[in-house]
Amino acid sequence: MADRAGHQSRRLTSPPVLLALLLAWAGAAGAASLTAAVRTSAGAPVKDAAIILEPTGRTPPPVRARATIEQRDREFIPYLSIVRKGTSIEFPNHDPVKHHIYSFSPAKVFEIKLYAGKSVNPVVFDKTGEVVLGCNIHDWMAAHVLVVDTPWFAKTGADGLARIDGVPAGTYRLRLWHPRQKVATPDRDLSLGAAVRRIEFTVDLTPRLIVPKPPLDAGGY
Repeated sequence: MADRAGHQSRRLTSPPVLLALLLAWAGAAGAASLTAAVRTSAGAPVKDAAIILEPTGRTPPPVRARATIEQRDREFIPYLSIVRKGTSIEFPNHDPVKHHIYSFSPAKVFEIKLYAGKSVNPVVFDKTGEVVLGCNIHDWMAAHVLVVDTPWFAKTGADGLARIDGVPAGTYRLRLWHPRQKVATPDRDLSLGAAVRRIEFTVDLTPRLIVPKPPLDAGGY
């Protein structure tokens, strides 16, 4: 689920049972919040950067979660999804044409052949890593799924900001990832207490490849 700026929050998208587990996990130690600000070296905000907190100790057990990646106007929406390992993703097609979606990524190799409307079965993403999505019919369609093994993650919106709330106090490894970053960002080790902490990143991106798509009313598909 996203707000008006396009932020993705793991608390809003997680099922109620996950929230209950995380509250129990936090216990009496208190919960922290992390705000991340991501900009280019020129100062422009960076959208769709994944911010991941990996605990250095125990990780809460996974739960059954669901997510959705839509196809609208012959594009994947959203461009980037962050999910926990074991999440089932549905791929509904809202276009008046059929799609044939696939991935050859090692973290998840799959395909859903030509279909319209609701996809037949959800796809379970059971390995961590990056999954690149494409459509065998529409070459310009592309999206990314980042599968992580932690419940604490967020995605930056158009303002370059992301916030993770309800994090138990403790030590974590902080990761930043973007599908188009030129150079990998080194991980950071940090301690979180019962307060709000702000971290800033500078990331430079390669230009997003835009492939023209033919209009549907002019023999498009």
